[in-house]
Amino acid sequence: MFKEYVTLLPHLKKYTFRYIAGIFCLIVVDASQVIIPRYIKTAIDTIVSGNFQLRALSSPLIAMVVLAIIISIGRFFWRYFITIASRRIEAEMRERLFTHILSMSGDFFRKNTTGDLMARATNDITTIRQATGMGFVALIDGVFMTAMILVAMFTNNAAVAVWIIIPLPLITALILLFGRIVGKLFKKIQDIYGRLSNIAQESLAGVRVVKSFVKEEYFFDRFSSANMEYKDAIMKLVKTSGFFFPFITFLSGLSTVLLVYFGGNASIRNAMTPGSIIAMLSYLEMLVWPMMSAGFTVNIVQRGAASLKRINEVLNTKAEIQESKRMISSQPQGDIEIRSLSYRYPDSENFALSEISVRVRSGSMLGVLGKVGSGKSTLFKLLPRMLEPGEGHIFIGGKDICSFSLESLRSAFGVVPQESFLFSETIRENILFSASNMKQARFEEITRIAGLDRDLHLFPHGWETVVGEKGITLSGGQKQRIALARALAVNPDILLLDDALSAVDAETEERILRALLEERRGKTTVIISHRISTLRNADQIIVLDGGKIGQKGTHEQLMLETEGFYARIATLQQLEEESCATCEEVKDSEDLNG
Repeated sequence: MFKEYVTLLPHLKKYTFRYIAGIFCLIVVDASQVIIPRYIKTAIDTIVSGNFQLRALSSPLIAMVVLAIIISIGRFFWRYFITIASRRIEAEMRERLFTHILSMSGDFFRKNTTGDLMARATNDITTIRQATGMGFVALIDGVFMTAMILVAMFTNNAAVAVWIIIPLPLITALILLFGRIVGKLFKKIQDIYGRLSNIAQESLAGVRVVKSFVKEEYFFDRFSSANMEYKDAIMKLVKTSGFFFPFITFLSGLSTVLLVYFGGNASIRNAMTPGSIIAMLSYLEMLVWPMMSAGFTVNIVQRGAASLKRINEVLNTKAEIQESKRMISSQPQGDIEIRSLSYRYPDSENFALSEISVRVRSGSMLGVLGKVGSGKSTLFKLLPRMLEPGEGHIFIGGKDICSFSLESLRSAFGVVPQESFLFSETIRENILFSASNMKQARFEEITRIAGLDRDLHLFPHGWETVVGEKGITLSGGQKQRIALARALAVNPDILLLDDALSAVDAETEERILRALLEERRGKTTVIISHRISTLRNADQIIVLDGGKIGQKGTHEQLMLETEGFYARIATLQQLEEESCATCEEVKDSEDLNG
């Protein structure tokens, strides 16, 4: 259990002073509480004597008031020191986890769902904070207060104290058993919560798909089933706690029965004064909290260990893509050369790419065509090392991309992925995502290039229109063009367009391409497209087939290979365009003739 807490040692060491100061204040509070019954004993015995004056009670009463003030001040300061430390550790752990998750490669996100990662970053981190805060307090409080109370009880009357502590070993055994059960139950609860969170996240993120297929009932049933499973797991923990804590209280109550019996007997024999019995009763009542806190400590420590185990599973996962040990400081510039590149996904037996070799001159355009699943997007992900190509396969300016830092390599690329992702911000903020200091003139220029200027009147608040989560309020074409403008905003040396204009009409695409070619003059562009009209402007085109290069050349050269895939697609698209044009002519003629 405690091996999981090794992860927290750097954080605990950082706040050593706060914890020491908090422990000191806590011990002062415990000592003050244990001393108070001694003054109660003095006051009771004075009153029972029957021969006293009120001023005789002033001394113990004043002492108790002073101790009460010390207890109040001590409680404030131990909370100040320890609670603040635990809150800071919580924030640092959450930041550490988030930073580590951001450093992970694509394979990590294929194995871990978003909902489960969110549960670890929220629920599990909160439990760790409780363990380093109140759990720590309960542990120290229980140990020191129990020791002080037992010393005080034996000092008061050792013979009676021996009898009334008989139930304590049984309480200790029950607490240890309780801790083992709680650890297993809480691990199960957190796992179920992660699954529940993932179902909720998927359902809300894909709400348009859910509604379009009328699957609300299906997702409600999924959520309801996971929710009930979570409730049942929680109830098992509640029932376990509901049995153990009252039973511990019952055993503690037995000590009171033993005190009445043996203390009364001692009082009859004048071996114990009434004040001593009252003081002993006070100690017993005080002893209930350390006994309960022991159970609370085991509970929270076990829960913290279970949560830390889940956090450590993420923190101990190393990113597939690592910085090179022989990292160079220069920026990637020059020709892109791919040499005998092959890639296979970790969970697949087949190669997504096999023996790919191509050279892209600096400032030129490379077009990529291929069937679905031919490896086009995989190739794009390998260029900025979103997937790991391995050393000796991809070079920029004659230097292996694995020798550049990930930051410098990826900053050289502007990427418009196949699925455009937008943040829940305004259109302007999405476009200026990595270029916040852009001048207004340049902003207007790139929005014109991306063809967004014509849509400006469609946005309720212009560029300040909030797009909603993942751009839910926009059409597919609008999202693609905003993503294109975002990539152009950073003015990258290398622009990667992964079927980035698939959702726009042919006329808009042609207009965007003309503006884009002018914008990218002298800069390297790699573009995937299924439209020959898009690819024909490329300086070089490769056709991927089953992860291999089936054809390579310019548009004119590939059109001469009449039996090739490129020429066949070009012919089919030409026939489709002619057919559409004929349909438009017929429609116009019918309109003119009434």
